Amino acid sequence: MSSPSIISFLDTDLYKITMQAAIHQNFPESNVEYKFNNRSFNDKKFSLESIDWLQDQINHLSSLRFTQDEVAYLQETIPFLPKNYIDFISNDFKLNPDDEIIISKTLSNDSSFKGFYDLDIIIKGKWEVTILYEIYILALVSEAYFKFIDTDWDYEGQLEQSYQKALELFQNNIVFSEFGTRRRRDFKTHDIIIKGILRAKDSDPEKFGKLLLGTSNVLLAKKYNLRPIGTVAHEWFMGIASLTKNYTESNKIAMEYWISTFGPENAGLALTDTFGTDIFLKNFEKPLTDYYIGVRQDSGDPKIYTDKISHHYLNKLGYEPYSKCICYSDSLNVAKCIDLNNYCYEKKLKCNFGIGTYFTNDFKTKSSNYKMKSEPLNIVIKIMKIDNEFCIKISDNIGKNMGDEDTISKVKKELGYVDNEWVGVSEQHRWK
Repeated sequence: MSSPSIISFLDTDLYKITMQAAIHQNFPESNVEYKFNNRSFNDKKFSLESIDWLQDQINHLSSLRFTQDEVAYLQETIPFLPKNYIDFISNDFKLNPDDEIIISKTLSNDSSFKGFYDLDIIIKGKWEVTILYEIYILALVSEAYFKFIDTDWDYEGQLEQSYQKALELFQNNIVFSEFGTRRRRDFKTHDIIIKGILRAKDSDPEKFGKLLLGTSNVLLAKKYNLRPIGTVAHEWFMGIASLTKNYTESNKIAMEYWISTFGPENAGLALTDTFGTDIFLKNFEKPLTDYYIGVRQDSGDPKIYTDKISHHYLNKLGYEPYSKCICYSDSLNVAKCIDLNNYCYEKKLKCNFGIGTYFTNDFKTKSSNYKMKSEPLNIVIKIMKIDNEFCIKISDNIGKNMGDEDTISKVKKELGYVDNEWVGVSEQHRWK
């Protein structure tokens, strides 16, 4: 049996903790089903050895517990977590992968991948429990692929690369967070990347310290005394829309649940694209816009998005210039951040960036003398059903749509949703 790669419940993104708290508070009896999707399936297959290792790693998740030290850290760092949630995770909370996860494989019929498999993962169980699986499993799937399939890489230069990227971001006054848990190469890589970012920050701590917001990974935030950063995920909106069967008002209802759980002062950023940003903005009026400090962009053309958000805040709602912000979080690199930072400023909005895979899974192959890309997987896990109702996501980019096709068609018609396809990103090769 292999030693566990995930050694703490905190080795996840903050929004999984906050969403778990909100679900425990509001929907403790709901049952869900999630499905893994490998968007890189055409050229990213898995061997039996990698699948066996993955199964072993998922089994290890059953041994995780929130320690007293970890609970105390959450209470101190995220004081708005409800007491009933703290009691919930303190009372021998655990995952039961034997009952909650089904892994299956299908032999590839592509002659180029003889003996390799497509991977299927289904997660089922209580929403307040199974919500935690997503980040762990995605990180483990990525690690399995690069441990057994693409092994033409090493850690050489990762610290310096992370340092140089962060330094360039800081020198261009880019405000950013590290968001790379789910598609990292492995935990060792993630730890190296944080060290590189901190090395860059410490080269001018007075100036650069103000630009580094933190990391989404709670364990690494705890280890390096960084701020854990998190926004709500699509899952929250998808689940509530299905539970209420009210897609017209679902964004508003989901935000109101969030505020009633954590308080308006802790609303954070609003995620706009679960059913399309145009639909979201119809629900995004005062006082909700007063509570949320800004919005997060996660699909579609970021400049068109910026135009819409600027118009909504400044022209329609009358907010003062630079009083609201956009967090960009979709397939970023240094050049994109600098370009969008300038564009956003021109539109009289503040902005920051959640940079993930570009930090934690940016490798070159050893055999090419570190010149050719060792391409990351584009993998996701999405909620598919809640209490036997289909959950869907229709996004600002048709390539990110997910869910039952009949339900998607029905909801699109109900909302008057128009499909958008942004050619700026290929879902098959998002980070090539």
